[in-house]
Amino acid sequence: MKLGIVGLPGAGKTTIFNALTKGDAPTGQSMGGRFDVLTAIVDVKDERIDKLTAMFNPKKTTYARITYTDVAGLKKGASDGGGLPGELLNHLATLDGFVHVVRAFESEIYPHPDGSVDAARDLEAVDTEFLLNDIGVVERRIEKIEDSLRKGAAKDKGAAQKELAMFQLLNDTLGDERPLRSLDLDEEQLKSLRGYGLLTLKPTVVIFNIGDDQDEIEAAYDFPKTIVSNLRGKLEMELSQLSAMGDEESLEMFMEEYDVQELSLDKVIRLSYDLMGLHAFFTVGEDEVRAWTIERGADAVKAAGSIHSDLAKGFIRAETVAYDDLMTLGSMAEARNAGKLRQEGKTYIVQDGDIINVKFNV
Repeated sequence: MKLGIVGLPGAGKTTIFNALTKGDAPTGQSMGGRFDVLTAIVDVKDERIDKLTAMFNPKKTTYARITYTDVAGLKKGASDGGGLPGELLNHLATLDGFVHVVRAFESEIYPHPDGSVDAARDLEAVDTEFLLNDIGVVERRIEKIEDSLRKGAAKDKGAAQKELAMFQLLNDTLGDERPLRSLDLDEEQLKSLRGYGLLTLKPTVVIFNIGDDQDEIEAAYDFPKTIVSNLRGKLEMELSQLSAMGDEESLEMFMEEYDVQELSLDKVIRLSYDLMGLHAFFTVGEDEVRAWTIERGADAVKAAGSIHSDLAKGFIRAETVAYDDLMTLGSMAEARNAGKLRQEGKTYIVQDGDIINVKFNV
């Protein structure tokens, strides 16, 4: 999973990036609309992996991973000057979703570029840029399909008309100033749209970046595939850096003082998994204990394919045990004796925390 941290200059994107990645990239240095990207890969900490590691004592332990990118180059009013820069658009199109950082904190050291802090205004400004970008993409596609139908150049007239109807639905939605993630599109439609880089289609976590002593912001921002949260960015960055240094005593003290229940990294990862409709299954053994990320509702063959394509091609069955059952019984042998190690076929829907061993033949 690859998520892009976006927002207007001065929103505190790099501060949040550092908090999420335990990094120390310089903050307070707005790129002023110039495209630039910071990237970090983060392990998804999971106590289930730690307990499985203790049980199997493998040579290697591999956590699931998330890639975060801190994306500079987005500025208000870009659409007035011909749209978002091509390099920025190309990067945004590759992302699975966005972490949209909205400034809600006051600072005399780093005054807001617009002269005042207004979270609702800044949230709308980025939404507008993404909306206008998508309108341009959709209108150009509609024009191309209509031109093809008018000239009789469409190879499959029925398919072209079906596509046209879908893009007209997208256009109507954008015209109502609603993001495309508001639509309940099926898997086939989503797959057909992947190459268009539609920004408002991407799932989004909106983070209001608040001050250390500031109350959380509540916003009426109710769209599907959208989660809204608050983070005290500067504080969370400092806590994250304490964690990176291994200073657990100071970390615990400051978390207690500021009533921080969990680090922002863990919180945003959890929100991201919920947003993207993902969960984890595990493979275990002497060589490796590993977490794998798949979509909720995926079957055993898709799970096998996420490990290796050969496992999906030659899939026979999946030996499966629930994590809780394995922990209760203490070993695979006991799970087998208790009838908790099941033989599942191709249509089995993988559950969060399943431990799976794929039997295959290629």
